[in-house]
Amino acid sequence: MVRSIKTAVFPVAGLGTRFLPATKAMPKEMLTVIDRPVIQLAVDEAREAGIEHFVFVTGRGKSAIEDHFDKQFELEATLAARGKTAELEALARDLPKAGQASFTRQQEPLGLGHAVWCARQIVGDQPFALLLPDMVMHASPGCLRQMIDVYEGQGGGNVVAVEEVPWEQVSRYGVVGAKDWNGNAFTITGMVEKPKRREDAPSNLIISGRYILEPGIFAEIERQEPGAGGEIQITDAMIRLMGKRPFYGLQYRGTTYDCGDKVGFLAANVALALDRPDVGPGFRAALKKILAENGGL
Repeated sequence: MVRSIKTAVFPVAGLGTRFLPATKAMPKEMLTVIDRPVIQLAVDEAREAGIEHFVFVTGRGKSAIEDHFDKQFELEATLAARGKTAELEALARDLPKAGQASFTRQQEPLGLGHAVWCARQIVGDQPFALLLPDMVMHASPGCLRQMIDVYEGQGGGNVVAVEEVPWEQVSRYGVVGAKDWNGNAFTITGMVEKPKRREDAPSNLIISGRYILEPGIFAEIERQEPGAGGEIQITDAMIRLMGKRPFYGLQYRGTTYDCGDKVGFLAANVALALDRPDVGPGFRAALKKILAENGGL
């Protein structure tokens, strides 16, 4: 019987240097897309997919994330006294239940693989989802929900979300090889981390920030030597695990916005704002006015 995916890991220890000075005193994951922090969007996606345990791998200066997923009695009392029922209900919907959120520290910036390894004691011997909050996946159903459907359909294994990029960009990403397509899902035949030459890339399908991993990944990370930049790469550990366990890819239906990049972050705000019924019409009119005043596109 396939084991359900009920735990998700969120690596949130990064410094966010590309957004200085905004991130000097605020975690980059608390930057907002309209009115929701980037980390909240990732948690929303996980909750929609049936995740019940949210594991945050944090670092120094990240206490705002823990506070965000906690009750704030003064704020709630003020809202109640002012009759702000809708706002109170919205806060309650976003709040994980008692015991559903866990926090652990990555004490040194040793890479994504090391951040995942830091969650090993909390995750335990069970498959789990890994979501990189910087990558905002705009999709319905959500990217992780689509991945869990593949995982359950295959009877388990490991699943990686991918997307297609122009060939000239493949050297910037982890790239997968594909065979045995079934709709938009396939069997992964190999992985290459940031191929230096185009001919070294098995395809132009890149790993895009969402994973379902079996617990065997922890042992592979523990044996993994540091790679580029002295960091422990999750892709290297997955390549080793792939020799023992099946890996599947999903070219998910939706759009990715890299909110670790300024242009990607701005694009996410525009796209999600236009899609929101409460702000979309007014924002569309404001955007048209701004474009007209600046000579159009």
